Amino acid sequence: MLAPYASNPAASRGRLHSESPSVRRDAFQRDRDRIIHSTAFRRLKHKTQVFVSPDGDHFRTRLTHSLEVAQIGRAIARTLQLNEDLTEALCLAHDLGHPPFGHVGEDVLAERMAPWGGFDHNGHTIRMLTALEVRYADFDGLNLSWETLEGLAKHNGPVTAPGWALGDYNALHDLDLGTHAGPEAQLAALADDIAYDNHDLDDGLRAGLFTLGEVAAAVPLVAECLDAVRARHPGAPDDRLAAELVRFQIGRMADDLIEETVRSLAVLAPADVDAIRRAGAPVVGFSEAMQAAERDLKRFLYANMYFHARNLAMREPAAAVTGELFDKLHDDPSKLPADWLARLPEDEPARARHIADFIAGMTDRYALKSFEALGGQIAFPPGAII
Repeated sequence: MLAPYASNPAASRGRLHSESPSVRRDAFQRDRDRIIHSTAFRRLKHKTQVFVSPDGDHFRTRLTHSLEVAQIGRAIARTLQLNEDLTEALCLAHDLGHPPFGHVGEDVLAERMAPWGGFDHNGHTIRMLTALEVRYADFDGLNLSWETLEGLAKHNGPVTAPGWALGDYNALHDLDLGTHAGPEAQLAALADDIAYDNHDLDDGLRAGLFTLGEVAAAVPLVAECLDAVRARHPGAPDDRLAAELVRFQIGRMADDLIEETVRSLAVLAPADVDAIRRAGAPVVGFSEAMQAAERDLKRFLYANMYFHARNLAMREPAAAVTGELFDKLHDDPSKLPADWLARLPEDEPARARHIADFIAGMTDRYALKSFEALGGQIAFPPGAII
């Protein structure tokens, strides 16, 4: 049962290239399935989430992160009577545009590409799904529905100054960038927050970057949730308490999001999904108290995990690999693989953008292999997380 304000596949605004409908799957189910079967989705297995090319089998990668986001998003969508399939598609695809080495790689590509329009992973997600995936005889990309592409473009809010990648596609298929996205995209953005807030906490504990006591002393939300799980499981060892904490805290954040969104929907009383797009502010969201609590948790993770010395030690070599790959291939494109070289444009900015496309699609380990194949040498500092 869908709420009247949910996205309805029967009322989809369609695809850029017309296709016959499926007799067994609706438009959003097909989108989700196309994403799962894409090459870009498989590559997330070996792309950085926080730790670069992690040795530990239990640390998150971009792929496992996306799966956890999808689980959280779909469970909340069901409770709010939103479209679960569209929510899942958005959650699974939201990070497809990340280059190797996470935000470090993105920063370097943005700097190298500054003369030719820049680079951002959100715009590259759209480019990946609409141009770079080659899966069909009749068109480039996956030819996803308008609602899926709109949600990916605007899941963080209206886009007033799109980069070239998003702007190029929007000129062909207007995604109404000046409005908020539908509720499923708003939910996907917050499911992303819930997932990485909690799994990064879990990974940081596993990596020994901080202890349960340290995070509880600094973050009231964690202290409250930890007290609750200790009361339920007196005497449990810390490793089991950590797992219980993450489970409990995910539920706590999801419950808050559901309750606050129900209140917002009661005030707005949207008749359809477009009423949510026209609301002028997000409708799906946390309460003010949870927003403050989540900011505290993020501050702790930035100080004690993302900017921990062991992670910072990886930034310089990862940046060097990404930057030198671009420089070497831009200076001598003959080093590109044959299929990429055959499609190399003659003129800028298309030439530089083509090279950035190639690098952005790399996994961490393929970037390292390509760097070494081009004569590069890199040494990771002792104690770095690799």
